[in-house]
Amino acid sequence: MSEIDKLVAGEWFNFGAPEIASRKLRAATMAQKFNAIPENEPEHQEAMARKILGSAGKNLVVHSRFNFDNGKNIHVGDNFLANYNLTVLDVGEVWIGNNVWIGPNTDIYTVNHPLTAHGRRQRLARVQPVTIGDDVWIGGKVTITPGVTIGNNVVIAAGAVVTHDIPDDSLAAGVPARVIRQLSKE
Repeated sequence: MSEIDKLVAGEWFNFGAPEIASRKLRAATMAQKFNAIPENEPEHQEAMARKILGSAGKNLVVHSRFNFDNGKNIHVGDNFLANYNLTVLDVGEVWIGNNVWIGPNTDIYTVNHPLTAHGRRQRLARVQPVTIGDDVWIGGKVTITPGVTIGNNVVIAAGAVVTHDIPDDSLAAGVPARVIRQLSKE
């Protein structure tokens, strides 16, 4: 099995393998190009973001700095807004629904490393996808960890660290994030 095959299968893979490293290098080059676009050129930002992302719906807004591991593993729906300093470690897939706003300085991770020193010395990693539903507002400085699913009509409060699934119609906050109340569907 190649390292890419292991990655896709959700198994431990060597992130230093040439086929993995070349993806990251391509992504770093694309990120540099995107982040060099002035903020007063939103049409240029949108066009470049569409080249980076795996798929995107209508009304796409992504501000700089935008950093990612692949780019093509990020899929966003209609009316997507990413504020400043979004980092998406999209070694695995990230699926984001319609009408999603992401606050500044937010991190979304699909990749994790072993808890053992031996595994880390071998440069091992494993991916789990992240899914974010429709009508979600993610506040500033939020961290979303691998394997998390955030439901529809959810607000994640600023500074939260989301380590487990958040159900529909919820306000979640804290470290780790927990549901603190239900939200109206209105």
